[in-house]
Amino acid sequence: MNEYLTISDALDGLRENEITATELVEKAIETGKSLDDELGIYIARYDEHAREAAAAADAVYAAGDEPGLLQGIPLGIKDIITTVEGETTAQSLVLDRSWGPAIGDAVVVRRLRDAGGVITGKTTTMEYATGVPDWTKPFPIPRNPWNSEHWTGGSSSGTGNGVATGAFLGGLGTDTGGSIRIPAAYCGISGLKATFGRVPKSGCVPLGYSLDHIGPMARSARDCAIMLQVLAGYDPSDACAVDAPVPDYLRGLTGDLTGLRVGVDTLAQHVGDHGDSATVAALQAAVSVLSELGATVTELALPYYAELNAATRVTSRSEAFAYHAPDFRSRWGDYFQSTRTGVGSAVAFTGADFVQAQRVRRVGQRAVAGLFADVDVIVTPTASIGALTLEELGDLGGGWFRSMHTSYWNAVGNPALSVPMGFTAAGLPLGMQIVTRPFDEATGLKVGEAYQRMTDFHIAMAPLTRREAVST
Repeated sequence: MNEYLTISDALDGLRENEITATELVEKAIETGKSLDDELGIYIARYDEHAREAAAAADAVYAAGDEPGLLQGIPLGIKDIITTVEGETTAQSLVLDRSWGPAIGDAVVVRRLRDAGGVITGKTTTMEYATGVPDWTKPFPIPRNPWNSEHWTGGSSSGTGNGVATGAFLGGLGTDTGGSIRIPAAYCGISGLKATFGRVPKSGCVPLGYSLDHIGPMARSARDCAIMLQVLAGYDPSDACAVDAPVPDYLRGLTGDLTGLRVGVDTLAQHVGDHGDSATVAALQAAVSVLSELGATVTELALPYYAELNAATRVTSRSEAFAYHAPDFRSRWGDYFQSTRTGVGSAVAFTGADFVQAQRVRRVGQRAVAGLFADVDVIVTPTASIGALTLEELGDLGGGWFRSMHTSYWNAVGNPALSVPMGFTAAGLPLGMQIVTRPFDEATGLKVGEAYQRMTDFHIAMAPLTRREAVST
Protein backbone atom coordinates (compact mmCIF):
# COMPACT_ATOMS: atom_id res chain seq x y z
CA MET A 1 0.00 0.00 0.00
CA ASN A 2 2.94 2.31 0.61
CA GLU A 3 3.28 3.33 -3.03
CA TYR A 4 -0.42 4.24 -3.08
CA LEU A 5 -0.66 6.44 0.00
CA THR A 6 -2.08 9.33 -2.03
CA ILE A 7 -5.13 9.52 -4.24
CA SER A 8 -2.99 10.93 -7.02
CA ASP A 9 -0.56 8.00 -6.96
CA ALA A 10 -3.39 5.48 -6.73
CA LEU A 11 -5.12 7.00 -9.76
CA ASP A 12 -1.88 6.75 -11.71
CA GLY A 13 -1.58 3.10 -10.71
CA LEU A 14 -5.15 2.37 -11.72
CA ARG A 15 -4.78 4.05 -15.12
CA GLU A 16 -1.52 2.21 -15.82
CA ASN A 17 -3.02 -1.16 -14.78
CA GLU A 18 -0.45 -1.50 -11.99
CA ILE A 19 -3.22 -2.11 -9.48
CA THR A 20 -6.96 -2.74 -9.63
CA ALA A 21 -9.64 -0.93 -7.71
CA THR A 22 -10.52 -4.25 -6.08
CA GLU A 23 -6.96 -4.66 -4.81
CA LEU A 24 -6.85 -1.07 -3.59
CA VAL A 25 -10.17 -1.34 -1.78
CA GLU A 26 -9.38 -4.79 -0.30
CA LYS A 27 -6.18 -3.40 1.18
CA ALA A 28 -8.12 -0.47 2.62
CA ILE A 29 -10.69 -2.86 4.10
CA GLU A 30 -7.96 -5.02 5.66
CA THR A 31 -6.28 -1.96 7.14
CA GLY A 32 -9.55 -0.70 8.55
CA LYS A 33 -10.34 -4.04 10.14
CA SER A 34 -6.89 -4.41 11.67
CA LEU A 35 -6.77 -0.93 13.23
CA ASP A 36 -10.41 0.03 13.80
CA ASP A 37 -10.80 -1.50 17.25
CA GLU A 38 -7.65 0.21 18.51
CA LEU A 39 -8.07 3.60 16.82
CA GLY A 40 -11.85 4.08 16.55
CA ILE A 41 -11.93 4.94 12.84
CA TYR A 42 -15.42 3.82 11.90
CA ILE A 43 -18.97 3.98 13.19
CA ALA A 44 -20.00 1.61 10.40
CA ARG A 45 -18.05 -0.18 7.66
CA TYR A 46 -19.64 -0.91 4.29
CA ASP A 47 -17.27 -3.64 3.15
CA GLU A 48 -19.57 -5.46 0.75
CA HIS A 49 -20.90 -2.26 -0.80
CA ALA A 50 -17.30 -1.12 -1.24
CA ARG A 51 -16.34 -4.37 -2.94
CA GLU A 52 -19.25 -4.02 -5.37
CA ALA A 53 -18.28 -0.42 -6.17
CA ALA A 54 -14.64 -1.45 -6.68
CA ALA A 55 -15.67 -4.16 -9.13
CA ALA A 56 -17.75 -1.62 -11.03
CA ALA A 57 -14.74 0.72 -11.15
CA ASP A 58 -12.56 -2.07 -12.52
CA ALA A 59 -15.12 -2.66 -15.25
CA VAL A 60 -14.83 1.00 -16.29
CA TYR A 61 -11.05 0.74 -16.55
CA ALA A 62 -11.23 -2.63 -18.36
CA ALA A 63 -13.67 -1.26 -20.93
CA GLY A 64 -11.40 1.66 -21.70
CA ASP A 65 -14.12 4.12 -20.74
CA GLU A 66 -13.18 7.55 -19.43
CA PRO A 67 -12.83 7.10 -15.64
CA GLY A 68 -14.19 9.56 -13.14
CA LEU A 69 -11.83 11.79 -11.22
CA LEU A 70 -12.02 9.41 -8.25
CA GLN A 71 -12.70 6.14 -10.05
CA GLY A 72 -11.93 3.27 -7.68
CA ILE A 73 -10.63 5.40 -4.79
CA PRO A 74 -11.70 4.29 -1.27
CA LEU A 75 -13.26 7.14 0.69
CA GLY A 76 -14.62 7.56 4.23
CA ILE A 77 -17.62 9.73 5.10
CA LYS A 78 -17.98 11.52 8.44
CA ASP A 79 -21.06 10.20 10.18
CA ILE A 80 -23.01 13.42 10.16
CA ILE A 81 -23.34 13.23 6.36
CA THR A 82 -25.97 10.94 4.88
CA THR A 83 -25.33 7.95 2.63
CA VAL A 84 -27.68 5.38 1.10
CA GLU A 85 -25.82 2.47 2.68
CA GLY A 86 -27.03 3.06 6.21
CA GLU A 87 -28.24 5.36 8.94
CA THR A 88 -26.50 8.50 10.10
CA THR A 89 -25.92 8.69 13.86
CA ALA A 90 -23.97 11.93 14.41
CA GLN A 91 -22.33 9.68 17.04
CA SER A 92 -25.27 10.41 19.30
CA LEU A 93 -28.06 8.52 21.02
CA VAL A 94 -30.34 11.44 20.26
CA LEU A 95 -30.49 11.79 16.46
CA ASP A 96 -33.57 10.20 14.87
CA ARG A 97 -32.23 7.17 13.00
CA SER A 98 -34.89 7.53 10.29
CA TRP A 99 -33.55 10.95 9.23
CA GLY A 100 -30.59 9.80 7.12
CA PRO A 101 -32.30 7.02 5.14
CA ALA A 102 -35.14 9.41 4.29
CA ILE A 103 -32.61 11.69 2.57
CA GLY A 104 -30.35 9.13 0.92
CA ASP A 105 -27.03 10.38 -0.37
CA ALA A 106 -26.09 13.92 0.58
CA VAL A 107 -25.18 16.07 -2.43
CA VAL A 108 -21.46 15.75 -1.71
CA VAL A 109 -21.67 11.96 -1.37
CA ARG A 110 -23.58 11.72 -4.64
CA ARG A 111 -20.89 13.78 -6.33
CA LEU A 112 -18.12 11.54 -4.97
CA ARG A 113 -20.01 8.47 -6.11
CA ASP A 114 -20.70 9.93 -9.56
CA ALA A 115 -16.94 10.54 -9.89
CA GLY A 116 -16.28 6.84 -9.22
CA GLY A 117 -15.44 7.10 -5.53
CA VAL A 118 -15.87 3.98 -3.39
CA ILE A 119 -17.55 4.62 -0.04
CA THR A 120 -15.97 2.37 2.61
CA GLY A 121 -18.00 3.47 5.62
CA LYS A 122 -19.10 6.15 8.06
CA THR A 123 -16.33 7.58 10.25
CA THR A 124 -16.30 8.63 13.88
CA THR A 125 -16.98 12.18 14.95
CA MET A 126 -17.70 14.01 18.16
CA GLU A 127 -21.38 14.08 19.07
CA TYR A 128 -23.11 16.37 16.58
CA ALA A 129 -19.61 17.52 15.51
CA THR A 130 -18.91 19.30 18.77
CA GLY A 131 -17.14 18.67 22.06
CA VAL A 132 -14.84 15.77 22.98
CA PRO A 133 -15.19 11.99 23.43
CA ASP A 134 -17.41 10.60 26.18
CA TRP A 135 -16.42 7.19 27.62
CA THR A 136 -19.88 6.73 29.16
CA LYS A 137 -21.58 6.49 25.75
CA PRO A 138 -21.61 3.40 23.48
CA PHE A 139 -19.44 4.82 20.70
CA PRO A 140 -15.81 4.33 19.64
CA ILE A 141 -13.13 6.61 21.08
CA PRO A 142 -10.99 7.89 18.17
CA ARG A 143 -7.26 7.66 18.87
CA ASN A 144 -4.23 9.10 17.16
CA PRO A 145 -2.09 6.69 15.07
CA TRP A 146 1.05 8.59 16.08
CA ASN A 147 0.36 7.78 19.73
CA SER A 148 -2.84 6.05 20.75
CA GLU A 149 -2.87 7.79 24.13
CA HIS A 150 -3.50 11.02 22.22
CA TRP A 151 -6.61 12.37 20.52
CA THR A 152 -7.11 12.66 16.78
CA GLY A 153 -8.56 16.13 17.07
CA GLY A 154 -12.17 16.73 16.23
CA SER A 155 -14.68 16.61 15.18
CA SER A 156 -13.74 14.88 11.89
CA SER A 157 -11.80 12.36 13.93
CA GLY A 158 -12.29 9.10 12.05
CA THR A 159 -11.69 10.71 8.69
CA GLY A 160 -8.42 12.07 10.06
CA ASN A 161 -7.02 8.83 11.45
CA GLY A 162 -8.56 6.80 8.62
CA VAL A 163 -6.62 8.72 5.99
CA ALA A 164 -3.48 8.69 8.12
CA THR A 165 -3.57 4.89 8.41
CA GLY A 166 -4.69 4.03 4.87
CA ALA A 167 -8.12 2.74 5.90
CA PHE A 168 -9.14 4.92 2.94
CA LEU A 169 -7.25 7.42 0.80
CA GLY A 170 -9.52 10.41 1.23
CA GLY A 171 -12.68 11.40 2.99
CA LEU A 172 -15.18 14.01 4.00
CA GLY A 173 -14.98 16.11 7.12
CA THR A 174 -16.97 19.08 8.30
CA ASP A 175 -15.65 22.30 9.78
CA THR A 176 -17.52 24.78 11.99
CA GLY A 177 -14.57 25.98 14.07
CA GLY A 178 -11.70 23.84 12.80
CA SER A 179 -13.08 20.31 12.63
CA ILE A 180 -11.34 19.49 9.34
CA ARG A 181 -8.10 21.33 9.98
CA ILE A 182 -7.41 20.24 13.56
CA PRO A 183 -7.67 16.48 12.86
CA ALA A 184 -5.62 17.05 9.70
CA ALA A 185 -2.89 18.76 11.74
CA TYR A 186 -3.00 16.28 14.63
CA CYS A 187 -2.96 13.21 12.35
CA GLY A 188 -0.35 14.50 9.89
CA ILE A 189 -2.52 14.80 6.77
CA SER A 190 -4.00 17.63 4.66
CA GLY A 191 -7.48 19.09 5.01
CA LEU A 192 -9.35 21.97 3.41
CA LYS A 193 -12.13 24.21 4.64
CA ALA A 194 -13.24 25.87 1.42
CA THR A 195 -14.99 29.25 1.24
CA PHE A 196 -18.35 29.27 2.99
CA GLY A 197 -20.89 28.37 0.31
CA ARG A 198 -18.41 26.76 -2.09
CA VAL A 199 -19.46 23.18 -1.23
CA PRO A 200 -23.17 22.39 -0.66
CA LYS A 201 -23.93 21.03 2.81
CA SER A 202 -27.47 19.69 2.42
CA GLY A 203 -27.70 16.19 3.84
CA CYS A 204 -25.40 17.13 6.72
CA VAL A 205 -26.52 17.39 10.33
CA PRO A 206 -26.13 21.09 11.19
CA LEU A 207 -24.05 22.52 14.00
CA GLY A 208 -23.71 26.22 13.18
CA TYR A 209 -25.86 27.14 10.20
CA SER A 210 -23.76 30.14 9.17
CA LEU A 211 -20.40 28.51 9.96
CA ASP A 212 -20.62 24.90 8.76
CA HIS A 213 -18.49 23.64 5.87
CA ILE A 214 -18.01 20.23 4.25
CA GLY A 215 -14.58 19.59 2.80
CA PRO A 216 -11.91 17.10 1.74
CA MET A 217 -9.32 15.39 3.90
CA ALA A 218 -6.50 13.43 2.28
CA ARG A 219 -2.76 12.88 2.39
CA SER A 220 -1.79 15.76 0.14
CA ALA A 221 -2.89 19.16 -1.09
CA ARG A 222 -3.02 17.67 -4.60
CA ASP A 223 -5.47 15.05 -3.34
CA CYS A 224 -7.58 17.78 -1.74
CA ALA A 225 -7.61 19.59 -5.10
CA ILE A 226 -8.87 16.45 -6.85
CA MET A 227 -11.62 16.00 -4.29
CA LEU A 228 -12.61 19.67 -4.28
CA GLN A 229 -12.94 19.54 -8.08
CA VAL A 230 -15.67 16.97 -7.51
CA LEU A 231 -17.30 18.53 -4.44
CA ALA A 232 -17.42 22.23 -5.39
CA GLY A 233 -20.29 23.90 -7.16
CA TYR A 234 -23.75 25.27 -6.56
CA ASP A 235 -26.72 23.12 -5.62
CA PRO A 236 -30.17 24.62 -4.99
CA SER A 237 -30.83 22.24 -2.08
CA ASP A 238 -28.50 24.31 0.11
CA ALA A 239 -29.69 27.84 0.82
CA CYS A 240 -26.11 28.84 1.70
CA ALA A 241 -24.54 27.52 -1.52
CA VAL A 242 -23.04 30.19 -3.75
CA ASP A 243 -23.37 30.01 -7.52
CA ALA A 244 -19.78 30.84 -8.41
CA PRO A 245 -17.54 29.43 -11.18
CA VAL A 246 -15.41 26.44 -10.17
CA PRO A 247 -11.87 26.69 -11.58
CA ASP A 248 -9.62 23.83 -12.67
CA TYR A 249 -7.80 23.32 -9.39
CA LEU A 250 -5.22 20.89 -10.75
CA ARG A 251 -4.09 23.19 -13.56
CA GLY A 252 -2.64 25.67 -11.07
CA LEU A 253 -0.43 23.13 -9.27
CA THR A 254 2.82 24.17 -10.94
CA GLY A 255 5.21 24.10 -7.98
CA ASP A 256 6.28 27.68 -8.78
CA LEU A 257 5.47 30.42 -6.28
CA THR A 258 7.41 33.19 -8.00
CA GLY A 259 5.93 36.57 -7.15
CA LEU A 260 3.44 35.20 -4.63
CA ARG A 261 3.07 37.46 -1.60
CA VAL A 262 2.89 35.53 1.67
CA GLY A 263 1.88 37.18 4.93
CA VAL A 264 3.03 35.34 8.05
CA ASP A 265 0.88 35.93 11.09
CA THR A 266 3.04 37.03 14.03
CA LEU A 267 3.37 34.15 16.45
CA ALA A 268 3.10 35.94 19.80
CA GLN A 269 -0.66 35.49 20.03
CA HIS A 270 -0.47 31.84 18.98
CA VAL A 271 2.20 30.31 21.16
CA GLY A 272 2.27 31.96 24.59
CA ASP A 273 1.27 29.75 27.50
CA HIS A 274 -0.51 27.23 25.28
CA GLY A 275 2.19 26.56 22.69
CA ASP A 276 5.07 24.29 21.82
CA SER A 277 8.39 25.85 20.83
CA ALA A 278 8.60 23.30 18.02
CA THR A 279 5.68 25.12 16.36
CA VAL A 280 7.72 28.30 15.94
CA ALA A 281 10.69 26.46 14.44
CA ALA A 282 8.49 24.37 12.15
CA LEU A 283 6.62 27.39 10.81
CA GLN A 284 9.84 29.32 10.23
CA ALA A 285 11.26 26.36 8.32
CA ALA A 286 8.07 26.04 6.26
CA VAL A 287 8.10 29.72 5.37
CA SER A 288 11.73 29.38 4.29
CA VAL A 289 10.64 26.68 1.84
CA LEU A 290 8.00 29.01 0.42
CA SER A 291 10.67 31.68 -0.02
CA GLU A 292 12.91 29.21 -1.85
CA LEU A 293 10.01 28.53 -4.20
CA GLY A 294 9.83 32.22 -5.15
CA ALA A 295 7.42 33.74 -2.65
CA THR A 296 8.06 37.05 -0.93
CA VAL A 297 7.34 37.02 2.77
CA THR A 298 6.16 39.74 5.15
CA GLU A 299 4.84 39.69 8.72
CA LEU A 300 1.35 40.80 9.61
CA ALA A 301 -1.04 40.68 12.54
CA LEU A 302 -4.56 39.35 12.20
CA PRO A 303 -7.09 42.05 13.13
CA TYR A 304 -9.73 41.49 15.82
CA TYR A 305 -8.29 38.06 16.65
CA ALA A 306 -9.92 37.64 20.06
CA GLU A 307 -13.14 39.30 18.97
CA LEU A 308 -13.62 37.05 15.92
CA ASN A 309 -12.89 33.90 17.89
CA ALA A 310 -15.49 35.03 20.40
CA ALA A 311 -17.93 35.73 17.57
CA THR A 312 -17.48 32.17 16.28
CA ARG A 313 -18.12 30.80 19.76
CA VAL A 314 -21.28 32.87 20.34
CA THR A 315 -22.60 32.13 16.85
CA SER A 316 -21.92 28.38 16.79
CA ARG A 317 -23.29 27.74 20.26
CA SER A 318 -26.37 29.87 19.68
CA GLU A 319 -27.15 28.26 16.34
CA ALA A 320 -26.53 24.80 17.78
CA PHE A 321 -28.78 25.53 20.75
CA ALA A 322 -31.56 26.60 18.38
CA TYR A 323 -31.34 23.13 16.79
CA HIS A 324 -31.00 21.13 20.01
CA ALA A 325 -33.28 22.99 22.43
CA PRO A 326 -36.27 20.62 22.04
CA ASP A 327 -34.15 17.51 22.61
CA PHE A 328 -32.25 19.15 25.46
CA ARG A 329 -35.56 19.42 27.30
CA SER A 330 -36.47 15.76 26.86
CA ARG A 331 -33.16 13.92 26.23
CA TRP A 332 -30.66 15.83 28.40
CA GLY A 333 -29.03 12.72 29.88
CA ASP A 334 -28.56 11.10 26.48
CA TYR A 335 -26.22 13.85 25.28
CA PHE A 336 -22.44 13.76 25.77
CA GLN A 337 -21.26 15.77 28.77
CA SER A 338 -19.25 18.14 26.56
CA THR A 339 -22.26 18.72 24.30
CA ARG A 340 -24.35 19.68 27.29
CA THR A 341 -21.60 21.95 28.58
CA GLY A 342 -20.75 23.59 25.25
CA VAL A 343 -24.08 23.92 23.46
CA GLY A 344 -25.95 24.40 26.72
CA SER A 345 -23.82 27.44 27.56
CA ALA A 346 -25.74 29.32 24.87
CA VAL A 347 -28.52 29.93 27.40
CA ALA A 348 -26.25 32.65 28.79
CA PHE A 349 -26.26 34.52 25.46
CA THR A 350 -28.93 37.04 24.58
CA GLY A 351 -30.37 37.89 21.20
CA ALA A 352 -28.32 41.07 21.40
CA ASP A 353 -25.16 38.98 21.90
CA PHE A 354 -25.91 37.01 18.77
CA VAL A 355 -26.59 40.12 16.70
CA GLN A 356 -23.42 41.75 17.99
CA ALA A 357 -21.43 38.65 17.00
CA GLN A 358 -22.71 39.00 13.43
CA ARG A 359 -21.70 42.66 13.39
CA VAL A 360 -18.21 41.70 14.57
CA ARG A 361 -18.02 39.13 11.78
CA ARG A 362 -18.83 41.77 9.14
CA VAL A 363 -16.23 44.14 10.55
CA GLY A 364 -13.72 41.31 10.60
CA GLN A 365 -14.45 40.35 7.00
CA ARG A 366 -13.73 43.88 5.84
CA ALA A 367 -10.53 44.06 7.87
CA VAL A 368 -9.27 40.71 6.55
CA ALA A 369 -10.11 41.77 3.00
CA GLY A 370 -7.86 44.78 3.61
CA LEU A 371 -4.97 42.47 4.47
CA PHE A 372 -5.35 40.73 1.12
CA ALA A 373 -4.73 44.00 -0.67
CA ASP A 374 -1.07 43.51 0.25
CA VAL A 375 -0.69 39.70 0.31
CA ASP A 376 -2.02 36.75 -1.66
CA VAL A 377 -1.75 34.18 1.12
CA ILE A 378 -1.69 34.24 4.92
CA VAL A 379 0.00 31.42 6.83
CA THR A 380 -0.38 30.58 10.52
CA PRO A 381 0.07 27.47 12.64
CA THR A 382 -3.04 25.30 12.53
CA ALA A 383 -2.48 24.72 16.24
CA SER A 384 0.30 25.73 18.59
CA ILE A 385 0.75 22.19 19.92
CA GLY A 386 0.61 18.60 18.78
CA ALA A 387 -2.29 16.32 19.60
CA LEU A 388 -3.60 16.48 23.15
CA THR A 389 -3.72 13.36 25.28
CA LEU A 390 -7.13 11.86 25.84
CA GLU A 391 -6.65 12.54 29.54
CA GLU A 392 -6.13 16.25 28.88
CA LEU A 393 -9.49 16.42 27.11
CA GLY A 394 -11.22 15.70 30.38
CA ASP A 395 -10.29 19.17 31.63
CA LEU A 396 -13.05 21.06 29.80
CA GLY A 397 -12.07 24.27 31.57
CA GLY A 398 -8.36 23.94 30.86
CA GLY A 399 -8.28 26.43 28.01
CA TRP A 400 -6.43 24.06 25.66
CA PHE A 401 -8.80 25.16 22.88
CA ARG A 402 -6.82 28.43 22.79
CA SER A 403 -3.99 26.48 21.18
CA MET A 404 -6.13 25.99 18.06
CA HIS A 405 -6.07 28.74 15.44
CA THR A 406 -8.87 27.79 13.13
CA SER A 407 -12.17 29.29 14.26
CA TYR A 408 -11.09 32.82 13.29
CA TRP A 409 -11.46 31.78 9.64
CA ASN A 410 -14.92 30.31 10.17
CA ALA A 411 -16.05 33.72 11.41
CA VAL A 412 -14.98 35.43 8.19
CA GLY A 413 -15.50 32.51 5.77
CA ASN A 414 -12.14 32.51 3.97
CA PRO A 415 -10.79 29.20 2.65
CA ALA A 416 -8.11 27.61 4.83
CA LEU A 417 -5.94 24.58 4.08
CA SER A 418 -3.93 22.70 6.70
CA VAL A 419 -0.84 20.76 5.62
CA PRO A 420 1.73 18.91 7.76
CA MET A 421 4.84 21.00 8.53
CA GLY A 422 6.85 18.92 11.00
CA PHE A 423 6.73 17.30 14.41
CA THR A 424 6.96 18.07 18.10
CA ALA A 425 9.82 16.72 20.19
CA ALA A 426 7.47 13.87 21.12
CA GLY A 427 6.99 12.97 17.44
CA LEU A 428 3.47 14.33 17.06
CA PRO A 429 2.54 16.08 13.79
CA LEU A 430 2.20 19.86 13.43
CA GLY A 431 0.19 21.68 10.78
CA MET A 432 0.57 24.88 8.77
CA GLN A 433 -2.62 26.74 7.88
CA ILE A 434 -2.73 28.43 4.44
CA VAL A 435 -5.48 31.02 3.97
CA THR A 436 -6.53 32.86 0.81
CA ARG A 437 -9.19 35.25 -0.45
CA PRO A 438 -12.79 34.02 -0.67
CA PHE A 439 -13.27 31.58 -3.55
CA ASP A 440 -9.52 31.48 -4.22
CA GLU A 441 -8.96 27.95 -2.96
CA ALA A 442 -6.80 27.43 -6.05
CA THR A 443 -4.01 29.63 -4.68
CA GLY A 444 -3.99 27.93 -1.29
CA LEU A 445 -3.86 24.51 -2.92
CA LYS A 446 -1.05 25.73 -5.18
CA VAL A 447 0.98 26.83 -2.15
CA GLY A 448 0.30 23.61 -0.24
CA GLU A 449 1.17 21.41 -3.20
CA ALA A 450 4.35 23.33 -3.98
CA TYR A 451 5.42 23.01 -0.33
CA GLN A 452 4.74 19.28 -0.38
CA ARG A 453 6.93 18.83 -3.46
CA MET A 454 9.81 20.00 -1.27
CA THR A 455 8.89 18.13 1.93
CA ASP A 456 7.66 14.67 2.85
CA PHE A 457 5.81 15.25 6.13
CA HIS A 458 2.50 14.44 4.41
CA ILE A 459 3.59 10.92 3.45
CA ALA A 460 5.30 10.02 6.72
CA MET A 461 3.81 6.84 8.20
CA ALA A 462 2.60 6.89 11.77
CA PRO A 463 4.04 4.25 14.14
CA LEU A 464 0.81 2.26 14.34
CA THR A 465 0.53 2.29 10.56
CA ARG A 466 4.12 1.13 10.15
CA ARG A 467 3.41 -1.72 12.56
CA GLU A 468 0.33 -2.73 10.55
CA ALA A 469 2.27 -2.55 7.27
CA VAL A 470 4.96 -4.89 8.62
CA SER A 471 2.42 -7.37 9.97
CA THR A 472 0.68 -7.69 6.61
